[in-house]
Amino acid sequence: MQDFAGKVAIVTGAASGIGLELATVFAEQGMKVVLADIEPAALDAAVTRIQALGVEAIGVVTDVGDDASVAALAKKTVDTFGAIHVACNNAGVYAGGLLWEQTEADFEWVMRVNQWGVIHGIRHFVPQMLSQSDECHVVNTASMAGMTTLPFAGIYHMTKHAALALSECLYHELALTAPQVGVSCLCPELIATNIGSSQRNRPAALGDTRVTESSEMVHQAIIDATDGALSPRVMAERVLQGIIDGKFYLCPPPENSWHRSAQSRMEDCATMQNPRFAAPPI
Repeated sequence: MQDFAGKVAIVTGAASGIGLELATVFAEQGMKVVLADIEPAALDAAVTRIQALGVEAIGVVTDVGDDASVAALAKKTVDTFGAIHVACNNAGVYAGGLLWEQTEADFEWVMRVNQWGVIHGIRHFVPQMLSQSDECHVVNTASMAGMTTLPFAGIYHMTKHAALALSECLYHELALTAPQVGVSCLCPELIATNIGSSQRNRPAALGDTRVTESSEMVHQAIIDATDGALSPRVMAERVLQGIIDGKFYLCPPPENSWHRSAQSRMEDCATMQNPRFAAPPI
């Protein structure tokens, strides 16, 4: 996909972080942008910022973990702008700690956003793309956590592995049946976002959690690691170039420590040796 001007982009998790920078980069290319997020006030501010770039933009309060909410987002986009050309299933949350200490609600909440958010996006955005004659592109945000496994973050790693696997399967299916629709999977390293405070958006119905020594330790480590980390703008530019180049894996360069950790894990799988603890420095 080379031509962006006048096309329509949807971005979930668009009120901050990578999502907001994706919306910004698409607006700079002259696209009409639909920003979706669960935080109304932050979403309003984000829409104002994008509109100030001189493009058409709307905000739609969306819970990506709810199928009907994502269906409504797709309908609002088509009703307003007539099409969907780029869809970024980007919303994500984080919870950490020892697996046996985390509650069922911890699992359900993270899976609901990180895994079902991608599933709902595929189910509702892709059929619309297939009904159009234009080139389109799906971008799913996974993580380098989708290529690695580290202790104290099992739920997050599990959901990001799922997002990557779903994206790879989608890539194969569309390549065989509808090659005009491209697929990329963004696998960020540590980025300066608000993911360490994602509990702020946790639904009350899934509020059953347990504060433990391990969960507090991991929570603080994530906040410290993302403070001053790589700018989310870098991820947005990586996505834009990936769409232009038709590239699937949007990952750090080979010299990055996360890349080496992923390679170590894949070698363990290929040689069937026990998993090595190959943690990148954070």
